[in-house]
Amino acid sequence: MGMFNETIILENEFVLLRPLLEDDLQHLQHFIIEEPEIWKFSLVQMTAVENLKNYIEQAIENRKQGKEYPFIVFDKKKKEYAGCTRFYDIQLAYQYLQLGYTWYGKGFQGTYVNKNCKLLLLEFAFEKLGMERVEFRADNRNEKSKLAMQSIGFVVEGVLRNHLPKIEGGRRASIVLSILKEEWLGGVKQNLTNKINENDKFRL
Repeated sequence: MGMFNETIILENEFVLLRPLLEDDLQHLQHFIIEEPEIWKFSLVQMTAVENLKNYIEQAIENRKQGKEYPFIVFDKKKKEYAGCTRFYDIQLAYQYLQLGYTWYGKGFQGTYVNKNCKLLLLEFAFEKLGMERVEFRADNRNEKSKLAMQSIGFVVEGVLRNHLPKIEGGRRASIVLSILKEEWLGGVKQNLTNKINENDKFRL
């Protein structure tokens, strides 16, 4: 099972990412109660703490099955848990994975958190796992998420029409973005690092 059995911890001076655990429900459940709008574009229903409990349990089970690797995100500056993210659709044999299921509490959105998380995750994917491609997908209506990923260096590839069912009914179009290893090493990593180093006025 390789990486799926390892305790992967990614961190710098701003954030720490560690494997998501069932006990992390206590660190995240207040977001369900206080900030339900976080999941406006989510594919899963998040209207009760029980939903989040099931979400965490399923993510952990998918890790055991070698499908995904979920992380909880800790803001080291605020000393608070900020949200979650994960690698999924992990194809080690084909050197490809997707990065997603990312959400943060409102107090962490538009701060240094997302760019630092993406730097650590992309660095690990390309430079440790040897990935050749990292893909990101989002609801095509989610302008905030699309702009954030493009500011990091993801390239828009296209839109999958009527791709997935929406919780409220109907189907959503999904935008597909990606970064290739040659792009990461050829300038994307340095550009992202420069943005982080300048200051946290670069809001995502």
